[in-house]
Amino acid sequence: MAYADLLRQTRIPTARAACCGPPNSRTEWVLQKAGLHPPPLITNFYPKALDICKKRVEVASKNDSVLSAYRKMTSRGFRVLPVTDDDGSLIGMLSLLDLLELLIPYAGDPARQVTATTEKICEITEAKAIYLTEHSKIETDFLMMVAGSSEPVMKERIAAFPADRLLLITGDRLGVQLLAVEAGVRCLLITSDFRPSDAIIAAAKNSGTAILVTPMDTASTTQMVRGARPIHHAISTNFVSFSPNTTVNKIKDSVQRTPKQALFPVCEANTQKLIGVISRTDLVNPERPKLVLVDHNEFSQAVAGAEEAEIVEVIDHHRLSGNLVTREPVQFINKTVGSTCTIVGRAFRDHQLIPSNGIATLICAGIISDTLNLSSPTATPEDSEILKWASKIAGIDVNQFTSEFFAVGSALCLEDERKAVLSDRKEFTEKGYKISISQVEEIGFTYFYPAREKLQIALKDLIKENNLDLACLMVTDITKNNSLLLVEGPQRIRERITYPHDDTNLFTLNGVVSRKKQLFPYVSMLLADIPHE
Repeated sequence: MAYADLLRQTRIPTARAACCGPPNSRTEWVLQKAGLHPPPLITNFYPKALDICKKRVEVASKNDSVLSAYRKMTSRGFRVLPVTDDDGSLIGMLSLLDLLELLIPYAGDPARQVTATTEKICEITEAKAIYLTEHSKIETDFLMMVAGSSEPVMKERIAAFPADRLLLITGDRLGVQLLAVEAGVRCLLITSDFRPSDAIIAAAKNSGTAILVTPMDTASTTQMVRGARPIHHAISTNFVSFSPNTTVNKIKDSVQRTPKQALFPVCEANTQKLIGVISRTDLVNPERPKLVLVDHNEFSQAVAGAEEAEIVEVIDHHRLSGNLVTREPVQFINKTVGSTCTIVGRAFRDHQLIPSNGIATLICAGIISDTLNLSSPTATPEDSEILKWASKIAGIDVNQFTSEFFAVGSALCLEDERKAVLSDRKEFTEKGYKISISQVEEIGFTYFYPAREKLQIALKDLIKENNLDLACLMVTDITKNNSLLLVEGPQRIRERITYPHDDTNLFTLNGVVSRKKQLFPYVSMLLADIPHE
């Protein structure tokens, strides 16, 4: 949290802190003391649909006309549009081919039939509504007829079709206009801006014929009328969509199995509200989320999926190990101090920035926790210097803060042994062995012995779940600077441990408080003489 605050003030304005596990009681106490909220919990960092989808999306409504949808497509160079309802929920997808099927008659579809509303025809042909009936908003299967014959022939043709479905297109032919309104056709569409006479209008009102006047010529009008058809007849509901948290790898697999779909919507799982869309080209070289590793420098200790992110920085005080590889050079800060918070505090000073009271409190808590208030062998003069500087800004008494901090809550009295084992755990790969070392700090060992058997079971479960060779729990008494070590693993390893022991699983580590500087080097040396099976 302190480093994210520094980055925001210096070179990465969008930096934000996150954690990959819930805060323990001591962390919650520190945050409360600092007046800060916990960072968001991120369980994995695999690139997801939400990370790569285009969020500014052109959409169509189910009541849009063919022409309206086509114009939306061509304006943005799309061949597919998502179709949403009034609430923004996805109801289907519309392709250019779907539109063509509405424009071009297919087998069994009468060439003259156009399904639309009178109002939509008026809109598409840019017409003026001289008279509209109460049916103007109702979708009708119009039979389109162009007045291209003599009046006697037109009279016969009009009589041959149901008048309540006829859409008659004509120019300034007054006789045909009169025939249409007398027959009571559903809509009379007059082209080239020819206004009908008052007598025609009056007759239309009596017969219930809507009259529209368009500035377009007859040929253009006939073409445009087909564009008034609503697209809901062509919306496809057979498509593949993704939730925001679908990983990119899963998306790629699904896309490969769906060769005919060009655009893939991303929707909220419960509401189906459209968030964005993903095209096939978006998957060629998707932008990876950016990640700064703080207080660790290997993927085995990082949030799941970190190896697929773009690592932009590493800031740490542990040994260099693991398989961290980056595509580009990154800023890598690693110093031999007792706490990464010391490095962060130094960076504030180097930038001539004064952290807030809350951030200074966090820096103090990190140094106190990591170095057991400078009593750990990992503590350095620089830790002491930065702790003194930060505590002055935070306005805290270091010794009192230390007592209150370690007295807050024992990880071993929470009646959740699994949580105790997972609360502060590091994984290492050494000499071919995959090792886990957990550590909890306690005031005495009062709560350890009653929980010992369940802690042993938790370590066994940890080995199975993570395919480990060795799992250890280091319980440190901060008042006496001693530790107990509970071990689960092969007997050939346990019997080589030279520390005093009560049995083959529990060892007493007098003067050992540092996992990094004391316990891990010992385990590494031990395993060097034991071939991995």
